[in-house]
Amino acid sequence: MMQSDFQPLVDAALAEDLSDAGDVTSAALFSDEVMTATLVSKDTGVLAGADVFAAVFRTVDPETMVDLSVADGATLEPGARIATVRGRAVSVLSAERVALNFVGYLSGIATATRTLVDEAARGGNAVILDTRKTLPGFRALAKYAVGVGGASNHRMGLYDMVMLKDNHIDRAGSITDAVARVRSRWADRFRIEVECRTLDDVREAKGLGVDVIMLDNMSPDDMREAVAICGGIPPLEASGNIDVRTVRDVSATGVDFISSGAITHSVRSFDFSLRTVVA
Repeated sequence: MMQSDFQPLVDAALAEDLSDAGDVTSAALFSDEVMTATLVSKDTGVLAGADVFAAVFRTVDPETMVDLSVADGATLEPGARIATVRGRAVSVLSAERVALNFVGYLSGIATATRTLVDEAARGGNAVILDTRKTLPGFRALAKYAVGVGGASNHRMGLYDMVMLKDNHIDRAGSITDAVARVRSRWADRFRIEVECRTLDDVREAKGLGVDVIMLDNMSPDDMREAVAICGGIPPLEASGNIDVRTVRDVSATGVDFISSGAITHSVRSFDFSLRTVVA
């Protein structure tokens, strides 16, 4: 992950929290006093966003020192120490909440992703994919956290892959017509994925030589039939309200990919605490 992926978000979050006056509470209590604090896990899961956490403190005050004890991808248990922060008390306290918000959100994504990946592996070999269901502005960070959790990234946006969904197909008239229009405009510049709602749709899309077929809200029985129809070409992606309760059965159907919006749009923030070290 490049710092350019998150620095504008860090700047915006600090501007939102501090405005022009800064942390008026800490400014009233402290001047040049130095404090040390430790980032401690209060939860069980996967760490993501450690570098963003550190960047928040350094953005507020470049002299603040942040020493990371573990790296992104580490498995955390309650009580685990992740980082030590040392600097002017006003600076540390001014950055605390924003830093915790970032690392909590990203670790929540990584943790939810790891849970889904592990459960899918118990049923088959399907690869978990994310979606575009991310907080506006946070896509690069959210997809980074998905990767930390062990899943793979789908397209980053509307610009890097053609995905023909129900509204496109219905407006174009058919899957065949929609694919023809795309190829007329872009030739083979972009990979083409087609959303299929029925097994007849699957047969039609397969005959067009598209790159990926998405099985939209199909039952496990229909997914197995689609796997038999395609025989691995093209690969199949299952999608539609798949969660930790159902992902094992979906993976067991033999599909190649399972996409999940929940791992980025409905996660619970991971619980951390920044605890002052008293000398």
